Amino acid sequence: MAAALTSRVPAGLLLLLVAQVCCEYGMVHVLSEKGSSKGKDYCILFNSQWAHLPHDLGKASLLQLQDQTASVLCSPSDVPDGGFHNRIPMVMRGNCTFYEKVRLAQINGARGLLIVSREKLAPPKGNGSQYEEIDIPVALLSYTDMLDIGKSFGRSVKVAMYAPNEPVLDYNMVIIFVMAVGTVAIGGYWAGSRDVKKRYMKHKRDDGAEKHDDETVDVTPIMICVFVVMCCSMLVLLYFFYDHLVYVIIGIFCLAASIGLYSCLSPFVRRFPLGKCRIPDNNLPYFHKRPQIRMLLLAVFCISISVIWGVFRNEDQWAWVLQDALGIAFCLYMLKTIRLPTFKGCTLLLMVLFVYDVFFVFITPFLTKTGQSIMVEVAAGPTDSATHEKLPMVLKVPRLNFSPLALCDRPFSLLGFGDILVPGLLVAYCHRFDIQVQSSRVYFVACTIAYGIGLLVTFVALALMQMGQPALLYLVPCTLITSFAVALWRKELAMFWTGSGFAVNTSLI
Repeated sequence: MAAALTSRVPAGLLLLLVAQVCCEYGMVHVLSEKGSSKGKDYCILFNSQWAHLPHDLGKASLLQLQDQTASVLCSPSDVPDGGFHNRIPMVMRGNCTFYEKVRLAQINGARGLLIVSREKLAPPKGNGSQYEEIDIPVALLSYTDMLDIGKSFGRSVKVAMYAPNEPVLDYNMVIIFVMAVGTVAIGGYWAGSRDVKKRYMKHKRDDGAEKHDDETVDVTPIMICVFVVMCCSMLVLLYFFYDHLVYVIIGIFCLAASIGLYSCLSPFVRRFPLGKCRIPDNNLPYFHKRPQIRMLLLAVFCISISVIWGVFRNEDQWAWVLQDALGIAFCLYMLKTIRLPTFKGCTLLLMVLFVYDVFFVFITPFLTKTGQSIMVEVAAGPTDSATHEKLPMVLKVPRLNFSPLALCDRPFSLLGFGDILVPGLLVAYCHRFDIQVQSSRVYFVACTIAYGIGLLVTFVALALMQMGQPALLYLVPCTLITSFAVALWRKELAMFWTGSGFAVNTSLI
């Protein structure tokens, strides 16, 4: 149920987290002293408690970079003759504290310090008295970026360190909002209509494939409990064995997305007048049912789309489009197949997953050694993963604000499938109830609007807290309270709660 992207927590907890280490992303702009090439930005991680960086590159001091990566700058013997007067030394991480390194650099005339790290970038920590003593910026640079600087610019370079402001929200949130609300609305509408049609139009089914498309699974309280336990177990297993299990999840997604895409496209393909002929009699699995040629071609097409995504899934330029298309098809298929028969079941599912989402986002940082949320760590992919694979169970859209900080942070905004499916099941139930009590879809419309409002609240919380948000924290109250209020206002709460006692009007289908 991993959420929208960066934000969470009550103010008190936020202050506790911020008080530990104040780390920020910044940029180091590199230019060749010869002026023969254009400048290039590289990501750095700095601690503003040492010294602040200007937000504007034009206000940053352009200084000579002194390559001292042959040393770690832990003792006076590591300082070259003449010191670092009016320059920025670049040294290797290790053997002593950040404070010892930056203090040696400062007393020898340095205007800043770049520390090269072969490991995961971590904020350069210190204590209050050390922060007061140091007045030059210190930042960490990755080892691969250090190699690229040497390869691209040589040894004679000038650098400027700055921390550009990033827009509070990215325009890609609009795209995610439209995709999420559109999927919930279409899926809920389709699921409700198909469910009622299945009840009253069974005689119109003309083949086995259609019958398979109409199959639904009614969710019971026991199934909800088993599902949540499985979710918890899988999330914990992914946290500890991510590099091994991520490929299993990718394989499952490819299979499920193929089925979902087939399910979404098959009603349109059946409208085509061509390809109605069936394959000859045979004893092969599945083919012995003699499927129509057009449906066979559709199956090949859907499998091909999933295979193409699977092969090129790490192509950031365009693979996200296929992933989102397959993800939306998967969500629509699940909304059509899984059915919550009562509002009581909807409430149980949403509340249990609400607790699940909040626990794995807010509570687990206090239980892990790194202080990271298990939910966000798994959803975004561990930074120390050897495979660098990402879980595909999210809608993802690249950032559109063109901020230089996109080099540092994740270049995509994410919304988990659970944040669509879980409220979407309630929206589907509302649509079925609308049709059955002849309410002109007031429940469906109200619940869909509530979902959109909940998603907007998630984005606002993201902007205010700048931390990954558990979207169900906002979506569950918005949708449940709205549905409950509408039923109470219409004096249909008893029927709405139990899902029984309906008068059906199939003309609204």
